[in-house]
Amino acid sequence: MKDKFILLLILVLIATGTIIFFIRQTTNQEPSTNTPTVNNPTNPDLPLQEVPYVVETVAENLSVPWSILFTDPSRLLVTERSGTIRRIEHSVLQQEPLIQFPEVSSNGEEGLMGLTKDPDYDTNKYLYTAYAYQKNGNLVVKVVRLIDQGNTAVVDQTILDDIPAARNHAGTRLSFGPDNKLYVTTGDASERQIAQNLESLGGKILRLNADGTIPSDNPFSGSSIYSYGHRNPQGIAWNPITGHMYETEHGPSLFDGPPGGDEINRIVSGGNYGWPLVSHTNSQQGLIDPLHVYTPAVAPASAMVYSGSVFPQFTQHLFFGGLVGTGLYHAQIDPDNPDSVTSLGKLSDVAFGRIREVVEGPDGYIYFSTSNKDGRGKPAENDDRILRLVPR
Repeated sequence: MKDKFILLLILVLIATGTIIFFIRQTTNQEPSTNTPTVNNPTNPDLPLQEVPYVVETVAENLSVPWSILFTDPSRLLVTERSGTIRRIEHSVLQQEPLIQFPEVSSNGEEGLMGLTKDPDYDTNKYLYTAYAYQKNGNLVVKVVRLIDQGNTAVVDQTILDDIPAARNHAGTRLSFGPDNKLYVTTGDASERQIAQNLESLGGKILRLNADGTIPSDNPFSGSSIYSYGHRNPQGIAWNPITGHMYETEHGPSLFDGPPGGDEINRIVSGGNYGWPLVSHTNSQQGLIDPLHVYTPAVAPASAMVYSGSVFPQFTQHLFFGGLVGTGLYHAQIDPDNPDSVTSLGKLSDVAFGRIREVVEGPDGYIYFSTSNKDGRGKPAENDDRILRLVPR
């Protein structure tokens, strides 16, 4: 009898210890600090485990950073709207710029803007950038190709010139698509009627070969225009799995229409996106409606579809920086319907003022820039900055 009692006591202690261990393991888990758990985009029946994150500073004291570009895992380039491309190497901002463009005009929203690299960059070292400048008394944007020489860069050739520009609505985001073509967004240069004019490059998304020539399969023969009816698009990105192209665009600002109406669009070849014939949630036959409209305005200034594995809760989410909205936004696109947004979010713990660029780094972290020195923000100490989300 005594032996049975001892055996029973041992079993109770073991079970109790297991329960205590389980309780400790459960209660010691730290709560997640980011967005709610979302469904697995490849299998909606399987929930994803969130990865909590913190925000780290990568670089400080920049002058209105506009584009961020990784040339390798340890080196990124940043365009400053005032006319310089800066280098950040091994997390250190270099004092000497890669290149400076003295002819840049940056009196308003215009300046040195988009930056991207050639699909064969590792071999040819080609970079592409766009900037506004005065030409024959007019403000225009040109796209140039550079050769990256490491500590410096030199201009190789002009890819495209005479894009209409103004102090407001000057574009200009650059990116190579999955088809290895160069895509260029252009604003309506504050002359909204040109967005519908197929003889003007303003208010468009353009598509070019890497040498600036016009692809033979563009939707309008002999024209670089890929889509039109845009007011001021500043973000383009492709879903890496589906290949669909998305764009973010600024809506009217009272002087040219009711305020608000910022857009997320899916871009198709030859599409007419309506500006200035329609805006906000208005529709018209033959024009393509936005996937989502933000009113009040958030001023979307970039676009990136996250494809990394570091933050699985954000896989295939479309991210963009909000200027007026002062934050980092994301939208989940239905994997079965590229024209449907299933959820929207804003990262509550990204509170650094106006946010412009957002990119995915080779490490899978999410990098973004502030734009508080652009004349419309409230600069904090050491602004402007490049920051990133990293796992906690």
